[in-house]
Amino acid sequence: MSSVGRVGGSEPDARRDLVVIGASAGGVETLTRVVAGLPLDLPATICVVLHLAPGSPSALADILRRAGPLPCHPAEDGEPLRAGEILVAPPDQHLIVEDGHAGLTIGPRENGHRPAIDVLFRSAASALQRRVVGVVLSGTRDDGAAGLAVIKSAGGATIVQDPEDALYAGMPASALAHVVVDAVVPSELVADTIAAMVQGAELPAGAKPRAANRDPPREEQASMTCPDCGGVLTERLEAGVSQWTCYVGHRYSPDSLADAQGRGVEGALWTAIRTLEDRSMLLRRMAERAESRQQPRSARRFRHLSQAVSEQAGLVSRALTEAADTTLRRVSEGERDESELEQGAI
Repeated sequence: MSSVGRVGGSEPDARRDLVVIGASAGGVETLTRVVAGLPLDLPATICVVLHLAPGSPSALADILRRAGPLPCHPAEDGEPLRAGEILVAPPDQHLIVEDGHAGLTIGPRENGHRPAIDVLFRSAASALQRRVVGVVLSGTRDDGAAGLAVIKSAGGATIVQDPEDALYAGMPASALAHVVVDAVVPSELVADTIAAMVQGAELPAGAKPRAANRDPPREEQASMTCPDCGGVLTERLEAGVSQWTCYVGHRYSPDSLADAQGRGVEGALWTAIRTLEDRSMLLRRMAERAESRQQPRSARRFRHLSQAVSEQAGLVSRALTEAADTTLRRVSEGERDESELEQGAI
């Protein structure tokens, strides 16, 4: 059989026995469609990370088990990777791969998430190099792009859901901007593409490779403050993708860092408003006490100060309202608006 249409011209017996899938907003529907199309005899383990709220129970494993032919359960720390099984990252724990086993860790959040897609992708690439197939599905912002780049640089295969097919295009679009992807496919072809890559067969007719549109690498080092712990974030390139990392291990992609900074600015402004209002109330009480003690000059001074502070709180409040529609908007929302404008939707 000709190698045309296979990933990197690989031989028919090329061994790819680990599939790692990352999804976020809009991902459950796509994951359900993917697992429904997987063959019962797939000779690979599938590990899935879906961004989840910490502390909330997840029904994802049950949903995926009912949706397709392969058994699916939440990953357990230390369990072996078995072909034909789907492992799902549990809430508030990173899923990693090492020494042919799954592992669970409570490491630093990445892009504000635990479990995080990039953690799974990096560990898979480190453990199994070219035997990995990485898949990025629907989601906002740019999670998964850095991890997919590491998989590609280690010789693994890469699949990205077509952004036009995704409910949320941020993650697929970012992956395509940074990684030379082996296949860009709509959700209904993801399962067939995975099976073809695992088995070393020709890719489906609708699977299209896509070159990356990377920014030129930068040599300068920059530093910022980590939104999680207040430590120093340092920018570095990993497999050609920019990442911001602090000393204790929190990681941010550029979009996620920008959004986290926006939340920090908003929090600081609300704190300023609350503090100013508290100060205004205290000064009013001091004026009332001064009046009760027959101290009119002090009372007038305290009331003047209270009024000034109240006006300052109003200024900050108005600034916060204006910022909410401009500088504090999520980066991903801005990109989505631009895309809608280009398509004539607005």
